[in-house]
Amino acid sequence: MKKLTPIVLLFLICPSLYAQLKVANIFGDHMVLQRNEPIKVWGWNDPKEKISVEFNGQAVNTESDAYGNWSIELASLPEGGPLTMKVSDADESLEFADILMGEVWLCSGQSNMEWKVNRVDNAEEEIENANHPLIRHIEIPKALEFVPQFDFEGREWEVCSPETVGGFTAVGYFFARKLSAELGVPVGLVHSSWGGSHVETWISKEAMLDSEVLKDYAQIMPSNWEDSDAKMEKLTINRFHGSKDFDISNLDENDYLAPSYDFSSWSKIHPMYQWDWKGVPSFRGTVFIQKDIELTQEQISGITEMNFGRCTGEMWFYVNGRLVHQGYHEEPIRFKIQEGVLNIGKNSILVKFSENTKPEGWGVGLYGDRSDYNLKVIDKTIPLMEEDWYARPSWQSSRKYKPWMNNEGTLCYNAMIAPLTSLSIKGALWYQGESNAGRAYDYRKSFPLLIKDWRNQWGEEFPFYWVQLSSYGDFNDSNSGSDWAELREAQSMMLSLPKTGEAVTIDIGNPYDIHPTNKQDVGLRLALNALQNTYGQNLVGSGPRYQSMNVKKDKAIITFNNTGSGLKTSNKYGYLEGFEIAGADQKFYFAKAEIVGNAVFVSHSKVKQPKAVRYGWSNSPIDANLYNEEGLPASPFRTDDWKGVTEGVHFE
Repeated sequence: MKKLTPIVLLFLICPSLYAQLKVANIFGDHMVLQRNEPIKVWGWNDPKEKISVEFNGQAVNTESDAYGNWSIELASLPEGGPLTMKVSDADESLEFADILMGEVWLCSGQSNMEWKVNRVDNAEEEIENANHPLIRHIEIPKALEFVPQFDFEGREWEVCSPETVGGFTAVGYFFARKLSAELGVPVGLVHSSWGGSHVETWISKEAMLDSEVLKDYAQIMPSNWEDSDAKMEKLTINRFHGSKDFDISNLDENDYLAPSYDFSSWSKIHPMYQWDWKGVPSFRGTVFIQKDIELTQEQISGITEMNFGRCTGEMWFYVNGRLVHQGYHEEPIRFKIQEGVLNIGKNSILVKFSENTKPEGWGVGLYGDRSDYNLKVIDKTIPLMEEDWYARPSWQSSRKYKPWMNNEGTLCYNAMIAPLTSLSIKGALWYQGESNAGRAYDYRKSFPLLIKDWRNQWGEEFPFYWVQLSSYGDFNDSNSGSDWAELREAQSMMLSLPKTGEAVTIDIGNPYDIHPTNKQDVGLRLALNALQNTYGQNLVGSGPRYQSMNVKKDKAIITFNNTGSGLKTSNKYGYLEGFEIAGADQKFYFAKAEIVGNAVFVSHSKVKQPKAVRYGWSNSPIDANLYNEEGLPASPFRTDDWKGVTEGVHFE
């Protein structure tokens, strides 16, 4: 990749060098501007050009600077509209119509914030009833940059209607629907999110350099894609060989076909689905996977059928070192293994495959259902995808690294947040953390860094509300450890920051789908936080939160705040679930728990002297069923600070 000269870089950063009168792309017909706050309007023109902005009886003149940048500030206005804004110079004029004054909220994060209304529960009905012209939405385009940008590629504001709402951020929409109904004002949603993104990509380099967790990374981070590719190559080598400095040039892939070759030094990986999410981000190339299967003499005494799901890359199948099949496949992969290839006892299956050509952007990884992968012998179907395989890239094949939002920090901030920082907003909504669960302990530092960074960039301590991770994945417990529980804990710790709030969603998740489709209650719970804490309404905005633990004999007594009208359980028999208790040996037991007033008494016959209680400490704590009378779930918690499973894992 060519390195950009400073002059070329300036053209990329500053549109004024090649444009005449231009207003930042956040401005447009149907937009919502923040009420009761000064209104900043900015853009670009030829250098030293006079510009006039007219809006609701105000007229402000300015002049572009030597680089063509200009900005003005208008006096604040109460809610209302529609209004028209006119921006002009001596030669041309731009006009934006149907502008409303109301509440502007920034919606950001990863895929659960990106999730659209057309994919939620009862989507057809929700869309049909979405006649809410006071709600407006703009989606910032996905983009990556190594330096902060002044603008983004043009997008239009959309008025909420059955024709448009399907493409809105669902969490943002249901938040706005409640807010607009309660307050009777317009609500504008500025949606800037990217599925799968890490928190680090949304933080400025400036803030990282002041962070104890990310400073070392920021000091050496690449400044262009060429350098990033070199770094990703080193990380990929480390992923499969245990050292960034491993010499891949000494490998001979013909060795893999020898009957005596030992694959046990290879890394383990489950081959199905995108390897971007299996510790091999952005790698685009060819890989090997291998596993052994045991067969009897009877099973090898005939033609065997191999079924191998889906992959649209080129594929090579070796059985005991012999090439038995090769080709591209548009349809499910199925072929015969002739008699005489398989051995009695151990058989080596080695598969080499390149990245997929379809679906577009899928990259490396097999797809379909696990049941589609099997070996059919005379009397048995042997599943092939019940366990991980040995895996390694084909270093002798061509490869590249795809520009990806998680390759480096700051990339999404630079392209998708920095262009917005002059826009007055009421606050921010955040739904992210799934991609950071493996670094949950560091999230205690990186998440508040993001909040403080954004507030610093806007120059205002605006409200910041987030969604706590829902239920997804393993039904683990405190003895096995849970990275998702530790991430939820890191999120909840940020409630110590002013003007923050959290929507707990463990009860409306899906253990089998990282994208739960009940986004209505997610948006509602965020709105309850905002209505109570930002807009001062007299209501209960969140569920019970752990306050203290006292021990009386063999019982741990847990008290809570945010109990509302009192504590209750959703279990129809009145049983509390989701509690664990441990003594000094740190061994946890699922506990008996009962509500006594505004407290919960927790005990277990094998724990005579309780030292710790945990609640909902699992990736999928779907049994946790403590609520307040207002129907809002209690947040997972632990009373101890014993070492977790994510300490020492850092962003690279």
